[in-house]
Amino acid sequence: MSAIDDFLAMLASERGAAANTIAAYRRDLNQAQEWLGPLESAAATDLAKLEHRWASLASSSAARKASALRQFFGFLVDEHGRPDDPSHALPRPAIGRSLPKILDHEEIAQLFACAEQEAVSDDSIPLRTLTLIELLYGSGLRASELVALPLAAIPRDAPLMTITGKGGVQRLVPVSTRADQALRRWLTVRPPDGGYLFPSGGSHLTRVRLYQLVKGLAGRAGIDPQKVSPHVMRHAFATHLLEGGADLRVLQTLLGHADISTTQIYTHVDASRLVKLVNERHPLARTHPSD
Repeated sequence: MSAIDDFLAMLASERGAAANTIAAYRRDLNQAQEWLGPLESAAATDLAKLEHRWASLASSSAARKASALRQFFGFLVDEHGRPDDPSHALPRPAIGRSLPKILDHEEIAQLFACAEQEAVSDDSIPLRTLTLIELLYGSGLRASELVALPLAAIPRDAPLMTITGKGGVQRLVPVSTRADQALRRWLTVRPPDGGYLFPSGGSHLTRVRLYQLVKGLAGRAGIDPQKVSPHVMRHAFATHLLEGGADLRVLQTLLGHADISTTQIYTHVDASRLVKLVNERHPLARTHPSD
């Protein structure tokens, strides 16, 4: 299989992308490859040439093509297909960004209540699931970062973990008291093989399996599984921290974003929450100019 085929298979299995979306991404990536040559070796200067190629397109079409390429190069970096991500050189069509999906505080509480109830015993599977969601929501890890955590990353003297993110860039993330307790319980029942925190089949837990575990837990907690994924829990981590007063630069560091413009999407999420709050709770919202 080609790198494009591998990427599209990941979109289908892990993110549940629709057939039409996958077909559109395939066309976009194959077209870019026809123009630029093998994308695995495309340089930033090559990607910059797409601005001329896309000049006649509607902003929404160009934005979709750019999104497909950004996700593709992010996938290559995650899967060690190339050491760098040149997608910063892609054209940036002027189009509004959609807000990320998040879970509200009540839904998060439901999810954790179910996980904690299932992990009352020392059964390894429920304990592993509880530890996984504690780290997703409590530390904001990417799915790829979480499943590949080495045992050496477990904090000893300080409540911090060293995470190797995109492009091999390392950062420190906090481990909450709750997550640390779940980690310690998991270590008592963890299979004693391999150097990964979450071993599976001679390697580590796959991202596909992580998605399945999180969606399965959501269903048992009475939440629509379509609303929940590891990435949605990462979004919830960021949004809820911002709601609680976290500084945007701190949030950028915790999430491992190279560019703060990526982090700024969460200010829009919080702004929409505030607008909704004003519309629902402000005294003037209950009056009308004609009254």
